[in-house]
Amino acid sequence: MLLTISAEGSNSNILSFLLHKHPDKLQTAELSVGKAHVFYPGYSEEKTTAALLLEIDPVGMVRNAKNFTGKDFLLGQYVNDRPYVASSFMSSAIAKVFSSALNGNCKEHPEYVDEALSLTVKISVLPAPRGGELLIKNIFEPLGYSVEAERHILDTKFTEWGYGKYFTLTLKNKLPLKDLLSHLYVLIPVLDNEKHYFITQDEVDKLLQKGRGWLENHPSKDLIVSRYLINIRSLVRSAFDTLAEEDAVQFETEEESDSPLQKEKKERLHDQRLNAVAEKLKESGAASVIDLGCGDGKLIRLLLKEKQFEKIAGMDVSYSELTKCKERLHWEDMPPKQKERLNLFQSSLMYRDKRFSGFDAAAVVEVIEHLDENRLPAFEKAVFKFAQPNTIVLTTPNSEYNVQYENLANGKMRHTDHRFEWTRNEFEAWAKRVADENNYSVEFFPVGEEEKNIGAPSQMAVFKYAD
Repeated sequence: MLLTISAEGSNSNILSFLLHKHPDKLQTAELSVGKAHVFYPGYSEEKTTAALLLEIDPVGMVRNAKNFTGKDFLLGQYVNDRPYVASSFMSSAIAKVFSSALNGNCKEHPEYVDEALSLTVKISVLPAPRGGELLIKNIFEPLGYSVEAERHILDTKFTEWGYGKYFTLTLKNKLPLKDLLSHLYVLIPVLDNEKHYFITQDEVDKLLQKGRGWLENHPSKDLIVSRYLINIRSLVRSAFDTLAEEDAVQFETEEESDSPLQKEKKERLHDQRLNAVAEKLKESGAASVIDLGCGDGKLIRLLLKEKQFEKIAGMDVSYSELTKCKERLHWEDMPPKQKERLNLFQSSLMYRDKRFSGFDAAAVVEVIEHLDENRLPAFEKAVFKFAQPNTIVLTTPNSEYNVQYENLANGKMRHTDHRFEWTRNEFEAWAKRVADENNYSVEFFPVGEEEKNIGAPSQMAVFKYAD
């Protein structure tokens, strides 16, 4: 199977820098069932073409491969189309040999990463057994591609057999290379359901990571997610739930209409909130803490300064927030002993996740108001019933305080992503019920400067598990 990527124009030569592959060399990488070769059929100032050729070993494939059901390879022992068509093997090869370009990294010329190139992609050949040319166009054209799909007849000697499911595909678009590779990584397997690997929760994470920034608003999002995950209902549901939460679970951000004074107040409140949470975690005597909805890691930075916390984890539904977190924590330069204390991972608060368990304490800072109220029972089960840390420190805005924000219209919430904002009585009623149902006690504390009759801008509940 062959994939070529051509860049045209005065900046076409930056393709080799982005791919981290020298035009004068043939480079080969070992795959689990064969080899991937990278070479340049053409290199000039006006046009550069890079090729990825997969050499699949049919014997090795049969020996090693299991499809997603765990049964023997369903397409036959030695006679099948896998060595000749672009499928999940091609996506795996892209992730391996073009990993830096796919992840948007270019150490020598970081300024090239976001530069839009005039790119032409040719894939020989691509199966589209269900949907054909219409499916191909429906998934690529909304991303700005012009699409040419040449369908091949089954056998040139027996033309009466008609056309098969195979196409030679040519795509043209002007966009950064990293975006092109993420589209190919996700959409090539969408066109062919015969994956060469097990489909697990890890594939949901890969789909959401590589689809970030374009999958959320794609008109064929449902189809893409379902086919990528071969219609495994639990995984499809997990992916859709995470996509729905992507823009919801995040730290408070300032509205554009805020005055400088209001922004300063919000920044000060955020610091007060984090310091208050960190203090309660220290008072709990916890040696291990997980920050559920860690965002860009501001609380984690505070916790890392305290030797009391021997084990710290940060979880967020947003991969981009976790990337920011690593950057702001200087993850790459972090001393080994410090890095051993810390674990960052992507997950959802809507489902039981064994990685939430085993911690003395958990922080849930300005998170619940981003969840639909009818989703709170799932959150309660995941955190209070299954993870069940000894201490849970949880904060949320106090809606009574909203009258203090001069630019906030009556009845409006502080952030467009908030699904609700509770009064002090509403928050206390919810927290007491959750505590009673899950064998916790609970105390309440104001966060920020209190005003008469309306309280503080934020409110905190500290839950203690009753042994």
